[in-house]
Amino acid sequence: MSNNAVGLPVGRGLLYLIVAGVAWGTAGAAASLVYRASDMGAVTLSFWRCAAGLVLLSAARLLRPRTRPAVAGPRGRGVLRAGMTGLALAVFQTSYFAAVEATGLAVATVVTLGAGPVLIALGARLTLGERLGGAGAAAVAGALVGLGVLVLGGGEADVRPSGVLLALVSAAGYSVMTLLTRRWGRDGGTDAAGTSVAAFAVTSLCLLPFALAEGLVPHSADPVRVLWLLAFVAAVPTALAYALYFAGAAVVRSATVSVIMLLEPVSAAVLAVAVLGERLTAATLAGTALMLGSVAALAVAEARGAGAKARGAGAEEPVPAPTG
Repeated sequence: MSNNAVGLPVGRGLLYLIVAGVAWGTAGAAASLVYRASDMGAVTLSFWRCAAGLVLLSAARLLRPRTRPAVAGPRGRGVLRAGMTGLALAVFQTSYFAAVEATGLAVATVVTLGAGPVLIALGARLTLGERLGGAGAAAVAGALVGLGVLVLGGGEADVRPSGVLLALVSAAGYSVMTLLTRRWGRDGGTDAAGTSVAAFAVTSLCLLPFALAEGLVPHSADPVRVLWLLAFVAAVPTALAYALYFAGAAVVRSATVSVIMLLEPVSAAVLAVAVLGERLTAATLAGTALMLGSVAALAVAEARGAGAKARGAGAEEPVPAPTG
């Protein structure tokens, strides 16, 4: 079940993506607590998230044993990959925060995360030749229904065209980031840690001018609490989650990646009830069940497909003649 280009087993890649999706879901609760404790804006929070995450990823990269990628590529190609991934990440995050401001959290979330799997499935079919299949299409449909129930089932939503457009731009940025990571993972020579560091460096530079305009240093009556929350956001849903995401997305089919990442709103909904004191509703339970079931079905199908492919490749190898 290993991917020859990257050397990471598909099963482990699925686990990485599941942990990343759950970790991403903690960012919303942490951000809500930051907003309650300070006047920090969304763009500034995104900038500090990326900048501090960059520091942590760089430190981890320096401390770990240095290894060479399976296939070394030209330095210029690495710079191009970092720039494209960083720009896609910047578009993804910034457009999403802008969509939340324009049309509200519910609509922005359902459009961004709902359009993502569809765009990725189409892009993977057109650019990577990856077939989703009937079972995969049913799992994607189930996940999208679950997302809609989870996000929109709790109350009324104010749909504004400008916010929907921004959410679609965010979904496009996420889709490009996922497809590029998968394509480069298939080509070989992908270094997940290096990709994460370079992407966050580019994203931080892209967000810095907007954060300066919004105000880099927030006002707060409890600055220690804000610093701890920012440290958590930088460490768990950023440095850890994105490092695992880039590693897992390089070896797992793009459509499967997009559906597994829908664990983010599931995790966020659970934390909203457990930490923020929000009410547990039937829509929350139904949407969570639908999405978890879809993610589990796709993960099992991905693992079985990888195992069958590995067995088929082994069967095609010639049997050596006896030497005794």
